[in-house]
Amino acid sequence: MTQLPDRPVLHPREVSFQEATAAWARIAAQSFGGPAGQIAVMHRILVEEKRWISEERFLHALNYCMLLPGPEAQQLAIYIGWLLNGTKGGIVAGCLFVLPGFISILILSIIYALYQETTLVQAVFFGLKAAVLVIVLDAVLRIGKRALKHPLLVVLAGVAFVSIFFFNVPFPLVVLGAGLIGYFGSRVRPEVFQGNGGHGSSAHGEEVRDAVITAETATRVTPSWNRFFRITAIGLATWFGPLLLVGALFGFSSVFWLMAKFFSQMAVVTFGGAYAVLAYVAQEAVQVFGWLKPGEMLNGLGMAETTPGPLIQVVQYVGFMGAFRDPEGLTPLAAGILASVVVTWATYAPCFLWIFLGAPYIEQLRGNKALSGALTAITAAVVGVILNLSVWFALNTLFSRVGETHLGPLRLYTPDWSTLNIPSLVLAVIAGIALFRFKLGAIPTLALTTVLGAAFVLLTRSGG
Repeated sequence: MTQLPDRPVLHPREVSFQEATAAWARIAAQSFGGPAGQIAVMHRILVEEKRWISEERFLHALNYCMLLPGPEAQQLAIYIGWLLNGTKGGIVAGCLFVLPGFISILILSIIYALYQETTLVQAVFFGLKAAVLVIVLDAVLRIGKRALKHPLLVVLAGVAFVSIFFFNVPFPLVVLGAGLIGYFGSRVRPEVFQGNGGHGSSAHGEEVRDAVITAETATRVTPSWNRFFRITAIGLATWFGPLLLVGALFGFSSVFWLMAKFFSQMAVVTFGGAYAVLAYVAQEAVQVFGWLKPGEMLNGLGMAETTPGPLIQVVQYVGFMGAFRDPEGLTPLAAGILASVVVTWATYAPCFLWIFLGAPYIEQLRGNKALSGALTAITAAVVGVILNLSVWFALNTLFSRVGETHLGPLRLYTPDWSTLNIPSLVLAVIAGIALFRFKLGAIPTLALTTVLGAAFVLLTRSGG
């Protein structure tokens, strides 16, 4: 069987590489609001405005990306870029999608690391944390409304929350367990584990006619073992080659190698979106590695919420702060920048491998009911995981001291009520009213609480 090249079957109105690159740069600059907002931006520009890809093919690609670990919006960009301009198109689309967020988070991380003790920076982040608490709670409600379509899925979400919050079960095991339940449960109770048909974040409407990429003109690559091993070898070398070089240069016990290894492991279990994996990252970064202090993860989330690019880019801030505090012989600033690159590479390099390797099998994966059932169960469990994240953040933001009590395998958080931060609680209530009652949206809510929180801190300090 002759293997076809990794090139699309082109429509007469071919999209040039230069034209596509300009569009991806435009999409990257507008990619605020998490995966829902980012997918909506891609849909508006690529499907409705440019008419480069049909609604059918857009949703087809999105459903495939939903089955993969990692940030689905970035993977969707890689996949559509590949459809339009082959491998180089996918690489450019994926890199441009991340670049604005990387630069923004790096600048904000440097400012935070160098000036966090100053009153102005403390004032800004004080108000930011309160809004992030409410935004994470909003994510629980939004995803829960979409994912928990059956009482058994509500139970699964509850079990996931209890497993992590009270028994400290590792996040990867929760994901694996939920996937297995959905995989086998779809055969016994298919009505429970029916797929949700994608994120629900892209617009639905009439099929775009005369699109460049349709079901008929889409890329077709004949699967073969030769291609499988070739793409796998190139992808793994690209992923681990630079990380191994860093390990060889700085030592395989250095903070840089620990981050390379940890975030590479994270990249293969990040099902369910950024909020789900951030619960895992936050607790490991604080409790196991000591890269962050308990309340600091909210600062990073605030940065990621207010800058373009995938929300998972907050891991760059985690890496920067961890290396800044343990520079391994470098200057703290140089160590933080290097760690930012290492963490970003470990997080996103696998995404290109998943897309370039799995694209030829998209039809088979899309129609597999067992895999759809696994995804449905994982998404339900993610609701419980994000609820755990929300409660954990709230405890460490609203209280200065939070202890732990262990009764066998049971773990209970015990906040010191005398350390309750009343101003933070008031700001969180204001953020909740703004977001849920007045529907201001994430960015305006963040701006409101940041201004109010900064004003409170500055007035308090000046009055003192």
